Amino acid sequence: MSENTEMNKSKYKLEAGRPESCEGRLEKEVRVYDFLDELGLEYYRTDHPDAEAYTMEACREIDAVLGATVCKNLVLTNRQHTDYYLLLMPGDKPFKTKEITSQIDSARLSFASGEEMEELLDCTPGSASIMGLMNDKDGRVRLLVDIDILNGEYLGCHPCINTSSLKLKTSDVFDRFIKAVNHDMTVVELVGE
Repeated sequence: MSENTEMNKSKYKLEAGRPESCEGRLEKEVRVYDFLDELGLEYYRTDHPDAEAYTMEACREIDAVLGATVCKNLVLTNRQHTDYYLLLMPGDKPFKTKEITSQIDSARLSFASGEEMEELLDCTPGSASIMGLMNDKDGRVRLLVDIDILNGEYLGCHPCINTSSLKLKTSDVFDRFIKAVNHDMTVVELVGE
């Protein structure tokens, strides 16, 4: 085994629950831990401040540590910017707008701006996550979930910041968490070919 491989294996650690100290962490990240703890949900966390999860390579390393279905999280909007959607789909599936528009009865979808993501979910591009729905108090964002996401035992997501990743039971996320944040979900089926 090469020295580099050994370094990668030990680079990220999966730890149970919130960090021992939240000093230096953003308030929005700490709010996620507070909320999950309030709900009594079991979760695991890995920190990767040196490898923000922008690239697929960094994501693959983090995915291996999490051992969970890690989602591609897309924040979409209609042409008028009046309807917003958070789409969770497998990271290895390509996104094609025409596949989803007929399933949700909305045409001309595009990506929401960074400003819209911050206003609606308190997430910036690259850190969008289902956890952001806790910040959508007015219910302006409709949750869309690809059916393949529901098949995994665990789900990986960001705590509204892409320098850490969480591992939660899929059933806890789609039963207890989304009820607690007063959102419903629409299951969609994306072929991705």
